[in-house]
Amino acid sequence: MANRTQPIAVLLFLSVFTIATCGLIYELVAGTLASYLLGDSVKQFSFIIGIYLFAMGVGSYAAKFLDESRLLDKFIEIEIMVGLVGGLSSTILFMLFQNAAYFETLLYVLVFLTGALVGLELPLLMNILQNRVEFKDLVSNVFTFDYIGSLLASIAFPILLVPQLGLIRTSLFFGILNIIVAIILCFRLKSEIFNPRALRQKAFAALLFLVMIFFLSENIMSYAEGNLYTGEKIVYAKSTPYQRLVLTRVKEELRLYINNNLQFSTRDEYRYHESLVHPVMSKAASVRRVLVLGGGDGLAAREILKYPEVEQLTLVDLDPEMTKLFSQNDFLTQVNQHSLQDPKLRIINQDAFVWLRDNQEKFDVAIIDFPDPSNYSLGKLYSNAFYQTFAKSLTDSALVVVQSTSPYNAPKSFWCVNQTLLQSFKATYPYHVLVPSFGDWGYVIATRQDFFDVNQTKRRVNKLRFYDYNFAPFSEFGNDSKFRETEVNQLDNQALVRYFMEEWGK
Repeated sequence: MANRTQPIAVLLFLSVFTIATCGLIYELVAGTLASYLLGDSVKQFSFIIGIYLFAMGVGSYAAKFLDESRLLDKFIEIEIMVGLVGGLSSTILFMLFQNAAYFETLLYVLVFLTGALVGLELPLLMNILQNRVEFKDLVSNVFTFDYIGSLLASIAFPILLVPQLGLIRTSLFFGILNIIVAIILCFRLKSEIFNPRALRQKAFAALLFLVMIFFLSENIMSYAEGNLYTGEKIVYAKSTPYQRLVLTRVKEELRLYINNNLQFSTRDEYRYHESLVHPVMSKAASVRRVLVLGGGDGLAAREILKYPEVEQLTLVDLDPEMTKLFSQNDFLTQVNQHSLQDPKLRIINQDAFVWLRDNQEKFDVAIIDFPDPSNYSLGKLYSNAFYQTFAKSLTDSALVVVQSTSPYNAPKSFWCVNQTLLQSFKATYPYHVLVPSFGDWGYVIATRQDFFDVNQTKRRVNKLRFYDYNFAPFSEFGNDSKFRETEVNQLDNQALVRYFMEEWGK
């Protein structure tokens, strides 16, 4: 009897592996999608993990109330349901993001439903296997396959699945995998299933539906993102291991979005980048060696390279897909004036925090052009610890500028950046400028010098479209954006992210 049932037991244990892998993938897809669309990745992942694990507990508890007859039929039906719910979850969420009044509620309901179904499966499977395998082997094998599946899913998701398939196709692929397992069980265990024909029909219908959606996923994604970017034509979209890049066109204007947040518009980006670059470049004691952190679009680099005194420009940007796009796209290279191909430029695709820890070079000017601190992974790049590490890569006379979000829309966020910089630098000079796509936008210059005349101009370049080297008006703030007392943004409190989410959430 043991020899006859052993292959069946192995097949069922492999289904545990599939359940664990698919379940974790659905969880990761939901968390990533939520962070793309809602921001605050720590909150979203924390909520989703908690709800998913709670739902598994609810499902496991509910399993004891199921009738013990036809357990294998029930198990296969639940496997089909998991494939459908988990596989379609990202498609549903993308489609309804702009239309659903309660998007977060829908997100958590889908996570809960998926977790409950997965939690229901495992006790059912253990009941099915209890007469085929000794108890000690049953428990150890179930947990072994469960944990191995979870490990492989967590490794494959960021490295292989998201870059190659994207979020929609990843969840659909694993939904299809769930259904295939159900179909295999229908055929291999047909003698033990009460109604194998009906189950096969359900499984094949679900499989056909998911495969059809899989092949239509690009059209679905285009439609969903079309709803997100109303009135804009999407000309490029790609999910990288780090972010979602979307490039849109409105007539002759291009707009870049990262994780649904506008990064620039070609209509007025010159205002942003001239204001970011030229104040520090015109006032620094030397501009021979310049560092840019972020700025993978090459637009800050374009402005820096207008100064002939620049001998070396180092650009550190995490995402190689970002620098690749702005190095190879014909229209975008016209916008950045081929700055990313300039022989003075060195591109390093690495986490800026990690790179700075190992860096031994010293720079005369540093320009920090990171995305806004909308989540904790970005917030660390505005922290006291980051600036302390960063300061070691600067000469004593170096000038630094940090893009610092809007002092009008987010005054606490803006002044928190200023306060945090003062922990590592001797003086700061906050300023702001109107960028129509963003509104009133802020920057902070920081210096390690004991004395610095912020209104002195040491060099100029001609034919700037906006900045005229008259710095004083930009450093004046009205009552609605003037100085606020704030906490320092530290790694262990991330006060800046809290301020940012509170202020921009309004």
